[in-house]
Amino acid sequence: MSSRASLNKVLLIGNLTRDPELRYTPSGAAVCTFGIATNRFYVASDGTKKEEAEFIKIVSWNKLAELCSQLLSKGRKVYVEGRLQTRSWETPDGQNRQTTEVVIDDMRILDSRRDFEGTGGEDSGYGAREATADETPAAVAKADEQQEQKEPEKKASKGESKKADSKKIKDKDEDKDKDKDKKSGSDVDLEDLPF
Repeated sequence: MSSRASLNKVLLIGNLTRDPELRYTPSGAAVCTFGIATNRFYVASDGTKKEEAEFIKIVSWNKLAELCSQLLSKGRKVYVEGRLQTRSWETPDGQNRQTTEVVIDDMRILDSRRDFEGTGGEDSGYGAREATADETPAAVAKADEQQEQKEPEKKASKGESKKADSKKIKDKDEDKDKDKDKKSGSDVDLEDLPF
């Protein structure tokens, strides 16, 4: 008994190498293309640690294409799931071309927009620095680790300012309570009370 089952499934986690490009087919279907960089580490025969990057073309269609175009940008870390596809075409000058790409049907953003966009000129993630074309995901990951080490310092300073703000609010509330007590005491005529 022979099996007719087959599987064409691709799962990738990586960083976008360029901003997504959204186009529409003549029939009106949305098509979004972008690239993802993945990397692997290994030890060479001479004992040195090496890193190898792989750059993969990604294609999404219809609603997912529009979402990718709106939400993704160069440097973002994403998980994509889809199938491998090879296309062939002939150029106007008669040359045959071929490309292999991953047509995705699912995409998840793995970094937060807060980390990605950065704040006011501080180096707080991908958005605060310009990624280069030859930058590998490992370099991006290292920058992320350095940023995560800075986060507790920022949170501590924010925590102190929140404490000061809450103390001011508490003081204002106490002042309001005192004002209410004064008003309530002056508004009530003791002779009108039933005792």
